[in-house]
Amino acid sequence: MPQAQPYFWKKMPFVRLIIPLIAGILLQSVFPFSPVVLLSVGVITSLFLVLHFFLSISTKYKLRWLPGLAINTLLVITGAFISFNKDIRHKSYWIGNYTINSVAVLATLQEPLVEKAKTYKAEASVEAINLNGEWKDATGKILIYFSKDSNIQAMSYGSRVLFYRPLQLIKNSGNPGGFDYKQYNAFQDIYHQVFLKTPEYVIANTTNSNAFKQWLFNIRFVVIKTLQRYIKGDKEAGVAEALLIGYRDDLDKDLVQAYSNTGVVHIIAISGLHLGMIYAALVLLFKPFTKNKWIKWLKPVVVLLILWVFTLLAGGVPSILRSAVMFTFIVLGETIDRKSSIYNTLAASAFVMLCINPFYLWDVGFQLSYAAVISIVAFSRHVYNWFYVKNKLLDFFWKLTSVTFAAQILTVPLIFYFFHQFPNLFLITNCVIVPLSSVILFAELILLVVSIVPAVAGFIGAITSGLLAFMNGFIEKVNSFPYAVYDGIQNSLEQTILLYLAIVSISLWLLHKTKPALFAGLAAMFVFIVMDAFENFGLRRQEKVIVYNMPQHQAIDFISGKQYAFIGDSTLLQDGYLRNFHLKPSRTLHRISPANNLTGLYIGYPFVQFYEKRILLIDKPFKFESDHKMYVDLIIISHNPRLYISQIAAVFKCSLYVFDGSNSTWKINQWKKDCDSLHLRNYSTADSGALVLNL
Repeated sequence: MPQAQPYFWKKMPFVRLIIPLIAGILLQSVFPFSPVVLLSVGVITSLFLVLHFFLSISTKYKLRWLPGLAINTLLVITGAFISFNKDIRHKSYWIGNYTINSVAVLATLQEPLVEKAKTYKAEASVEAINLNGEWKDATGKILIYFSKDSNIQAMSYGSRVLFYRPLQLIKNSGNPGGFDYKQYNAFQDIYHQVFLKTPEYVIANTTNSNAFKQWLFNIRFVVIKTLQRYIKGDKEAGVAEALLIGYRDDLDKDLVQAYSNTGVVHIIAISGLHLGMIYAALVLLFKPFTKNKWIKWLKPVVVLLILWVFTLLAGGVPSILRSAVMFTFIVLGETIDRKSSIYNTLAASAFVMLCINPFYLWDVGFQLSYAAVISIVAFSRHVYNWFYVKNKLLDFFWKLTSVTFAAQILTVPLIFYFFHQFPNLFLITNCVIVPLSSVILFAELILLVVSIVPAVAGFIGAITSGLLAFMNGFIEKVNSFPYAVYDGIQNSLEQTILLYLAIVSISLWLLHKTKPALFAGLAAMFVFIVMDAFENFGLRRQEKVIVYNMPQHQAIDFISGKQYAFIGDSTLLQDGYLRNFHLKPSRTLHRISPANNLTGLYIGYPFVQFYEKRILLIDKPFKFESDHKMYVDLIIISHNPRLYISQIAAVFKCSLYVFDGSNSTWKINQWKKDCDSLHLRNYSTADSGALVLNL
């Protein structure tokens, strides 16, 4: 046993290297160190490492642990320093270091405009700002939203826009359990946004574009137009675009939810799966020629060339770039040293990518990709050996099933943590959809090649459209099954770590029959169950009122124990997308389900009595007269009613006025001024996020 451990680490050196690198990245995110401190520790550690070489042999032996400790410390420092350097907020010319409310900004669009419901959106990079009449160099990424009346025909990638309008810090909706949009953009160095109407900006006559990026966008445009021309049906064309190049703007939202619920959303979220399909096909293609020596060197060249051509064809989006790097390391590792461990190859690719961008560590796609590949490598062979199947066709499907099952083992904790659900029918859907989507992917590639011959392209397009329609119909049918998805899972980070500890420990016990691993796995599961039971006990006693921050909509949940009652716009009951995006995360966080008759709740519109709290709902012009002031705990104002705070204050004595997101910004600002002048407490969900009132 003592000899096995050194051999293990010797075979996988990059696994040893990436652990302290990740530790440094995490350390810098929790305890931000200045570069002076990091460099100082690095220099001192390097001196200890140098001095070690001048010690006597006996002293070196006594201090044999010192070089390893020093190298690991330097790697921790490297991870922390890379994280510091990558953070754009530490750049002297970053736009956030200026007074962003009183400057003119010159920015360049870094992508073609994307159409949204009421605006056009584009990521832009700041070139310069005009501060007190003087132009200064500046840097930083921003999001620009143009109104629909904008002259979008004059704008494209590389267009330069000059505007004099305050940049706004990107904020979250502030709803409990909601998506952290602010942090998501921060990891991409984007902290500000601006909304522009036609008179508020000027398009410069000059452009500032990169020829290579322009070429990528042109390719993507041609691919999209080709697919839209030959793929019939809006849903089918949207899935075709997402499957081939990761373009998701044309996807039907309900269909995306169906793909997610059935465990095959990775099909339309371009990732390592797509490159894996192509890689597997190429390996199969070269298999008959493995005896030829020259194939050994031709194979990696052809494979890498095709993989990177596909990556560029897909527009070079970050998710597929990461996968391309990963497969590049795998191909090179197999070519250079066939005895090299696949774990070392994966660690090497992750090491390089984290050195390029340490923020990949928090990317869900990055985590899921590596978890899935490691899980397949570690478990697929063992799962496949569960059954012996003589029939070759059945054996093929069992092999596919075993790979699908194995991929889930290490991704389940992440799925629970990030998506709060588990697709119960993932084996059925993956066994059908993965091979089918592979056929569709290659059919689309053929369609692009033959698009110069319209008659042939029309025929291939018709076949591809039929396959896409069948795939979408199959997913929608499975999604309609009862219990297709186990929903409402709410695991904390600590519980996720415990799940991984349990899975890894029990797997080691099953594979190597080590009793300590079994005890560790059972202990982790016991702690997990205790934590979950304790949290559930606390949630059964919760009593809350949540006024959500939803643009143009009123939404209020009354929570008693693990049940809730909803008051708000009826459209939210029909619109699954809005409900899933704004309301479902909070209900999952609080582990609540709808109640027919909620304990403690009495509604006599416009008044609501919830336990000891009396609430007044105002969503239309209000006229009320009384001989004496009535006391209410909360007044919630929605949908821009024509009223004055002074009129309400003359009739009601209220502890807190709440203005939700259904009101316009200018009205909220006016009401807030009126409240301040009358010394009344007020709260705006648009400014401060959802109001969570604990009773």
